[in-house]
Amino acid sequence: MKLERNEKQLLFSETSIPDIFFAEHLSELPGDYLKIYLYLIFLSKYNKDVKLNDLSRKLNIPLKTINDGTRFLEENGLILKKATGYIIVDLQESTLHNLYTPNLSLSKEKVEQTAKNRSRSKAIEHINNMYFQGIMGPSWYNDIDLWFRKYGFDEQVMIALFDYCYKRSALHRNYIQTVAEAWASNKVKTWNDLDIYYQKQESLNKIKKTVSKKLGKYNGLTQYEDAYIENWVSNFGYDMNVIELALKRTIFKQNPSFEYINKIITDWHERGLKTPDQVNAFLEQRKKQEKNAKDLRISVDKTNYEQRKYNNLDFLYANNNIINTDNKEE
Repeated sequence: MKLERNEKQLLFSETSIPDIFFAEHLSELPGDYLKIYLYLIFLSKYNKDVKLNDLSRKLNIPLKTINDGTRFLEENGLILKKATGYIIVDLQESTLHNLYTPNLSLSKEKVEQTAKNRSRSKAIEHINNMYFQGIMGPSWYNDIDLWFRKYGFDEQVMIALFDYCYKRSALHRNYIQTVAEAWASNKVKTWNDLDIYYQKQESLNKIKKTVSKKLGKYNGLTQYEDAYIENWVSNFGYDMNVIELALKRTIFKQNPSFEYINKIITDWHERGLKTPDQVNAFLEQRKKQEKNAKDLRISVDKTNYEQRKYNNLDFLYANNNIINTDNKEE
């Protein structure tokens, strides 16, 4: 028996999406994954049995993207995989559960943190009003609290973190987490630490631009070339004055690679050379040693030549005596 759906039912029906989705998840979803999620919500109302191949054709999205998208939605808690298919997660229920799961931390520790928590609450309120227009999703509060504890940032640094990402139109968790990791790895905790870090980054960027220009790399540096320069500056402690001495060593080399320049600079670092004066003194000493070695080779070659010449004359003289003796006997 064939059943037909009343078209008016579809025409006047609605698919609702909770506001928590827009506050918490929308910015995290790539375009195709968003299309997949919305269509799955639509189909779930009608208990449709849909295959991924059909979904691919219906949405005009490659099958691989469909597979990647459903995996992404599952990993981010938007859908739940079952043996028979997928269930659309109730975002309101799951968010409520995460927010009000009992916290078994020691009450004494909480009391000691009261003053700090008040200061942090003000910082979070500022972040909410400044970067989320006052509608920051609930889970952001847990994330920010976690970052406070994990990285030891003070309130000004946390606000600066969100400001940095907001200005780059990248106000989503993965990017914020990446920036936070970078700051923490550079021992940023206070506003003063961050200011020093910014100054170092500004100096580093100037050096990168200068190196690019001197090597004629007008299309920019590759990721690996970028890493070489960061190593010279951040780990070796070299400024442009030392790096330029290495660049000058490539004048007579056709298409010098970054590996070649890196070998030169690494050698200087391993020898404990820190300043341009020390590098120049080393280069002058090595130049003098090479000249002495060259003079010695010339002297040795000349001596050997003279010795061979002398030996040849002795041999010739001996042969002449033999010939003369033979003539006399005749």
